[in-house]
Amino acid sequence: QVQLVESGGGLVQAGGSLRLSCAASGSIVRINAMGWYRQAPGKLRELVALIRSGSSTSYADSVKGRFTISRDHDKNTVYLQMNSLKPEDTAVYYCSADVTSAPYLHVVNYWGKGTLVTVSP
Repeated sequence: QVQLVESGGGLVQAGGSLRLSCAASGSIVRINAMGWYRQAPGKLRELVALIRSGSSTSYADSVKGRFTISRDHDKNTVYLQMNSLKPEDTAVYYCSADVTSAPYLHVVNYWGKGTLVTVSP
């Protein structure tokens, strides 16, 4: 079994910054893609940023130039640096990872429980 635990959410004023972290633990053989998603009240969950095993990245148009995703392979951790935050960035942010885990070496998609980011005007 694999667990993903997010941290770093909180309340920040518009224009401010936050850094989210997501640490994966458990029977991990290999972590493939890792990503951040968010879900605002009354809206569908959407992809914010993705980082693949080769470190290529993708971003939602709404966060390009403001957010940066990175990962530490040794720590099985992915980060999301969020700058120039806007009230519309307010959401619960979820970490997701495609993990090859022991003992059966299947690739399974795991999710964290989420961390709330609130951006005040």
